[in-house]
Amino acid sequence: MRNILVIDDEADIVELISYNLKKEGFSVDYAYDGEDALKKIKGNKYDLIILDLMLPGIQGLELCRIIRGIPETSNLPIIMLTAKGEEVDKVLGLEMGADDYITKPFSTRELVARTKAILRRAEKAEVHELPIAAEKVLRIKDMTIDREKYLVTVNNRQIKLSATEFKLLLYLAERPNKIYSRDHLLDTVWGNDVYVEPRTVDVHIRRLRTKIEEDPNNPKYIKTMRGVGYFVEA
Repeated sequence: MRNILVIDDEADIVELISYNLKKEGFSVDYAYDGEDALKKIKGNKYDLIILDLMLPGIQGLELCRIIRGIPETSNLPIIMLTAKGEEVDKVLGLEMGADDYITKPFSTRELVARTKAILRRAEKAEVHELPIAAEKVLRIKDMTIDREKYLVTVNNRQIKLSATEFKLLLYLAERPNKIYSRDHLLDTVWGNDVYVEPRTVDVHIRRLRTKIEEDPNNPKYIKTMRGVGYFVEA
């Protein structure tokens, strides 16, 4: 479970953010000032920080600079949150090392979406991809995938796939037996700039199975690791 630290001196803002993040399955910790936040950052492991710019004690910009200066947290994703909307504040926040910037009042849906997007990018950066086979035509059991012709056959039967279905199948087939989460597949197949719900991956996997599997309820090619993600079994 991803652990997020919310740092804001307004209790109602902390409660609002925490409630919405927890609904999405995140674990949430919080601090109301910079000193307490720094103690928690040094004593715990977080996957992302939502940081208010205007804090009592250590200000948000200074706290961001300190976090970036600690080797263990130098790459920790930070979303800066503030009531200020001036361009100079945005620039300062980003120059100090913030990954994103949201101005109050904000949409909780947008904040959650940005949080997920930043975590996906961080996850993607950490993943060391397996070597990809160089063959023009991939063969997985009775299925062949022609990269150049965008052609898929199963038992010598041609399968018609949409462009996204083909990209999704190819990505998994090029990395057999490697399990990928929905969020990872969203970033690699759909791209970071496209906002779609994670369940979109499930829908496309289900469509793929109806097309390439003899028994979609007992798939031979695209397998599911419950609670983790999908993979092509070679």
